This record gives sequence, structure tokens and C-alpha cells, in this order.
Amino acid sequence: METALKSPCDEQHPQQAEDLHRSLEQSSKLSAGVKKDIEKLYEAVPQLVNVFKIKEKIGEGTFSSVYLATAQLQTGYEEKMALKHLIPTSHPLRIAAELQCLTVAGGQDNVMGVKYCFRKNDHVVIVMPYLEHESFLDILNSLSFEEVREYMFNLFKALRRIHHFGIVHRDVKPSNFLYNRQLKKYALVDFGLAQGTPDTKIELLKTAHSEDQQGSCLQTNPIVALGNGVSVSVTAPKEMAHQSASKAADRRSSSLSKVQMKQGRGGKEDSVHHSVQRSVFGERNFNVYSSTYQDSTSTKLIKQSKMIDVSSRKLVTKKKIISTKTVSNGAARKAASGCPLNLLCDCYATDRVCSVCLSRRQQVAPRAGTPGFRAPEVLTKCPTQTTAIDMWSAGIIFLSLLSGRYPFFKASDDLTALAQIMTVRGSRETIQAARTFGKSVVCTQVVPTQNLRTLCEKLRGTNSSCKRSQGEGTSRSENSTAFPAAADKHLQNFQEGDSALEMKATDMKGWDLVPDEAYDLLDKLLDLNPATRITAKEALLHPFFKDIRL
Repeated sequence: METALKSPCDEQHPQQAEDLHRSLEQSSKLSAGVKKDIEKLYEAVPQLVNVFKIKEKIGEGTFSSVYLATAQLQTGYEEKMALKHLIPTSHPLRIAAELQCLTVAGGQDNVMGVKYCFRKNDHVVIVMPYLEHESFLDILNSLSFEEVREYMFNLFKALRRIHHFGIVHRDVKPSNFLYNRQLKKYALVDFGLAQGTPDTKIELLKTAHSEDQQGSCLQTNPIVALGNGVSVSVTAPKEMAHQSASKAADRRSSSLSKVQMKQGRGGKEDSVHHSVQRSVFGERNFNVYSSTYQDSTSTKLIKQSKMIDVSSRKLVTKKKIISTKTVSNGAARKAASGCPLNLLCDCYATDRVCSVCLSRRQQVAPRAGTPGFRAPEVLTKCPTQTTAIDMWSAGIIFLSLLSGRYPFFKASDDLTALAQIMTVRGSRETIQAARTFGKSVVCTQVVPTQNLRTLCEKLRGTNSSCKRSQGEGTSRSENSTAFPAAADKHLQNFQEGDSALEMKATDMKGWDLVPDEAYDLLDKLLDLNPATRITAKEALLHPFFKDIRL
């Protein structure tokens, strides 16, 4: 420890707890709910009372809450600390793994370290240095291009550090990469979802990875319809089909797999609303059909009928329920029960799920993370996931920085998210990449890939102001692919409605001189194939950073 705290053994103050409660009551800045949460934390972990003065709650996620506190040092000075209170239901192994990530990899190269840890029964509080930071939304459109370059360079330094130890963060996003603009300090935080690579140096991650899988998602017949007759579906690999109770149906190499969206363990992203930082591909841009599948150990899919032979119920799984937005549970059961044993799957490329497909066994794969930042291999439930998923998330951050749009992707389920990615990266490219990791993606219409420079400049509003040569501009205009109808209409709405985004020449802050290397790096980060996606170490050596490399 760099500094020592005053502990209850060093100096006893019988009235200290009472004084702290009184100070909370006198604070006019804190809401009643926050005051109550702080009081409960003091009661749950009484060791904190004599050491910390909790000032406010600065963050809250699905599995933890973060508080700003000051610690009384033995030197007489106060130091700001961040107290992360993990929910009591957190698995002890997950808590220990997160602590090991912070102690082994943290403390340098922009990775948050840990100072202390307090525990009382099932309550655990991790104490970390506090880094005052700006909200990503608040500064997004005021950042200069040079600041963006420094931001990404430091993000890659942090990712190189943790990937060196075989740590897959799984939840890389702006709110987990703290940025102090004035001090130019950065910190990658929140290892609550971290997993280990096969050769990880974090021993506890070797056994903790299974805790990240919050339930299993049945992959059956997903179909998402984009506007203008475009629909997308994902198919399980052929070897998965052999697990079906129906051998006849298994021979179909096009049996579809359902990908269910579930909120990532990282909690919701910044909740601040800003008039110009709007999602580029929100749910409203797509005509989406999506079914949700849940596990239940007590409910059968199909009610047992006296007239049905026992053998005809082999196709029915006893642990699955189907619920759709348009069909009630009872209606779904009734429809499924009418499917004879010898009937081949006939729901391919339709908006329904037959009992043959419902009988298929589950595909289990890690899918923790925040919607909008999940890589294609996560969305399609590829069982083998590497540090490349962190690089994809970094690419999404870079895409938001270059386009001035945040969040860039916003979808209610994984298949819609995949369709949105396809709108930018292309359907043929997505299909080809999916084959490399054992998935088959079906799209009813060819969706062209986008020129990343054209896309970002159009969204940021710099395309009409850029001072490039006419030859270069003409070349890019002729070679760039037209926007898909669904995306093009939305992009036009942005340009027509957000005239404030059109930057003046005096306010460009370097955005009129974005080099090609920036978009080359973005292209490599958003490589749909995780095997060829750029690594953090390679990214730091990219020509984009040639002027700021140490």
C-alpha cells in the first residue's frame, strides 16, 4: 500500500457513525434514495465507518454500485477513493477473479488498480483510486481529432496490458474507460465480466468463466426483417443439428438458430440524452420480428394429450417455453403440438418456429457484454471467443468518435444488432466471416458495405466542408457504395434535421484533415473475422499513431 489509512484500531470515535448519519441528513445534494443506500452500506460493512466518508453515488450497474468517498490518511490528508459495492449475490469466485485482475494487471498502462478490499459476511467493497472524468456524451462533439487519436492510443495501451495477461474484458465501452480530459489520464475499469483465454495468467479466470454465462439461450429460427424486403437469419452449424431428436430435420443444413438478446452484465450505458448524439441505427429504423425464448424447469412446452402416442412427443423438449410478441403462450403450444413426428422443418425463412426446431438442443456460448458493443461472433453465439471481442468493441468506440454519434448501434436483440452491423459492413462480408467460425448467416437481399470515411463524414457533417482535392473527392464519391435504403433515409433525416452538425471551417479542430490511416485502422478493428482482426499490440504499431508512439 502506498499510504496507510486510519483504522478503527488506531483511533476510536464512538460518535463517528452517528456524525456520519447526521452529515448525510444535512447534505442537500443527495437524494433520499442515495442517502438510504449509503446508510445501508455503512450498516452492511461497518469497517467503512471509521475509514471513509462516503460523499455520493457515482455509478450503478446490474451487479454493483460505485460511491465516491474520502479516506482519512495517517498523514492527515484526505484522498478521494472509489468504493465499488458488489451485490451480495455475486459469486465468490467471480469476486476473487475480479480482484486478481485488478491486482495482477492493474495499476499501470491505463488499467485501474486496487488499494483495499473490505468484506463483511456476503458484502464486499473494493476500494480503488478515484479518477475524476468526463461523460463521453458531454464531450463527444467537442473533442478535437488529436484528442481522439490520443484517446484511442491510450485505450489500446490498456487492452494490450490486459490481453498480455490473457484477460478478455468483455465489456469495453466508453463508461468503462474513464477519461480525464484536463489531466489526460485514462483508466480501464470494471472487470466483473472478465474471462480468461486458454493461456491466461489469471488463475481464477480459468474456473470463473462459466459464471459469466447467465442462462442458456435456445437458438431456433431467428428472422429479422429490415425495411424494403430485406431479412436476416442465422443458422447453427451442421454438427449442432445432429443433436436434434428428428434425424430427418437434421439433414437440413439451413436449420436456423435463435439468438436471444439479454442485457449485458455491465449494466446500461450512459443514460444522458443529448440532442445530437443519437443512435444511427435505432430500433425504429427496422421492421423487426423477434421471438424470445426462456428456460423453465417446471413448465412443459406442450400439454400432454391423452390421444397422442408417447413416441410422438420425442420432438418436444420439456424445459422450454416459447413466447412471442404476437402469439400467446397457449397459442404457441397449440400450434407446436400439431406438428407430426415425420414432418420436416418447414419454418425456414418464415416468422414462426416449428416444433422440430423447438426440439433442438441448446447452444451455449458466452454472450455477456453491453448491447451495441458485442462482436459478430458473440451475437451468433460462437463458442470460441478471444480477446478479439474487445478489439471489436474498441472499434465501435472509434466509430462513434469519428462519426460523432453515440450510441452508434442500438438494438433490442442480438439478431437485429447483427443486421445493423451488416448494414455498415455488408451482407456478403458478414456471411463469409460467419462461415469461418461455424455459423451460416442468411440474408434475403444483398446489403452493400459502406465506405467508412463517407459514412462518418456524412454523420459528423464534415463531408461538405472538407478541403480535399477535387480529384480525391470525385474518386471517393464514385467508388463509395450507395447507402442501403433503410440506412440512407435515416442518414438523410440526420442531415436535414441536424444542421448544427455542419461544422464551420474555424471549428473543425482537425476534422477536415483526418488521414486515411484513421479509417484503415477502423476497418481493421471492425474486421468481421475475429481471426484476422487487429490486436491491441498491432494497433499501437499502426501508422495512425506514428507521431505519438513512445
